[in-house]
Amino acid sequence: MDRIRIVGGQRLHGTIRISGAKNAALPLMIASLLTKDTLTLHGVPRLADVTLLSRILGNHGVDITIAGKRAGQSTSDGQTFKLTAAEIVDTTAPYEMVARMRASFWVLAPLLARCGEARVSLPGGCAIGTRPVDLHLTALEALGASIELDGGYVIAKAPKGLIGGRVHLAKVSVGATHNALMAAVLALGDTVIENAAREPEVADLAACLVEMGAKIEGIGTSTLHIEGVPSLHAAEHAVLPDRIETGTYAMAAAITGGDVFLEGARADLLQEALDILRTSGVEVEETNFGIRVARNGHGLGPVSVETQPFPGFPTDLQAQLIALMCTASGVSEVRETIFENRFMHVQELARLGARIDLKGDTALVTGVNGLRGAQVMATDLRASVSLIIAGLAAQGETTIGRVYHLDRGFERIEEKLRHCGAHIERLSG
Repeated sequence: MDRIRIVGGQRLHGTIRISGAKNAALPLMIASLLTKDTLTLHGVPRLADVTLLSRILGNHGVDITIAGKRAGQSTSDGQTFKLTAAEIVDTTAPYEMVARMRASFWVLAPLLARCGEARVSLPGGCAIGTRPVDLHLTALEALGASIELDGGYVIAKAPKGLIGGRVHLAKVSVGATHNALMAAVLALGDTVIENAAREPEVADLAACLVEMGAKIEGIGTSTLHIEGVPSLHAAEHAVLPDRIETGTYAMAAAITGGDVFLEGARADLLQEALDILRTSGVEVEETNFGIRVARNGHGLGPVSVETQPFPGFPTDLQAQLIALMCTASGVSEVRETIFENRFMHVQELARLGARIDLKGDTALVTGVNGLRGAQVMATDLRASVSLIIAGLAAQGETTIGRVYHLDRGFERIEEKLRHCGAHIERLSG
């Protein structure tokens, strides 16, 4: 099993090209199930989750061709995917595939909308707490689907097609919004989705669906109006830049006292996180071409943050922020409101010398003068990258195990950090 070795204490300097967003690329790929024509996606990142979803979609009959590096591109410019679901050959998404990646559960809606039936295993994914699928199922029922659970599978049927209706999500959910949106675009009549997630990745999916011929109003707001259409057609779409990767590298630059330009990053996708960095004493400069993050000689101050749905501070940056605050002066307060089991990185950060007290859903982080390298273990995707951030600042050598989590969500992270002066390498075996 691969490990990552870091010799800390090096300031990061240089440019990091931000990849396409994993959390946008996955639903965009799934949207290819909605049409028999070809959906072309540019900027798809090279990630384990993308590879796994490609296999799942292939199981349903999606033909995928991939164009890699073009002249003048770097590897972080991503790949171009051409996805063609001319014929759906199987409406079952099996347990052995769906259990490995939660987002693959989202095939439920397009399979149901296009074929009138779907049999999809209940999902798996990172062990960061209970994430029930009730919201997904009630949304589909609101559009006329019959739903039953059998042997760990969701059996959804709408033999005469889905019917437009009012979908009210009891809780803001990105996944349920994705599923409701993909179901509604092919439903007969009008649909209103209330309390929809406003995350940029939802807006990116909606924009792509419009390019495919869907009729959607209210994109980027909490109320989506969809006028169903009989079919969708071919389209070409570029995946938006990854705001979580942007925030992660911004915090890596900040903790090392470095100066890094995040090329292709969009500040509007993570404004709250950038404001928090400024509050802590980090210099953040927004440009039309990316974001510059610098901390040259200045200390870090404590912050008080709670995770919230977009446009609030993202839960997917909570672990990284805690790692950053480990070296701030004073006590920072980080409250997790989205997932109930997302502090698994705290014990591992403590091995590096961090002082973190957990009180229910809140982490109190008391800054220390310096972190020390140690052997640590990744527990999930975001936790693993928080250990990299801490390791970059720690004196001595840090070795991180179970880094396969990283490959699910960060494209060539060692290469990007090494390009900016980090002493980081992957160890196999």
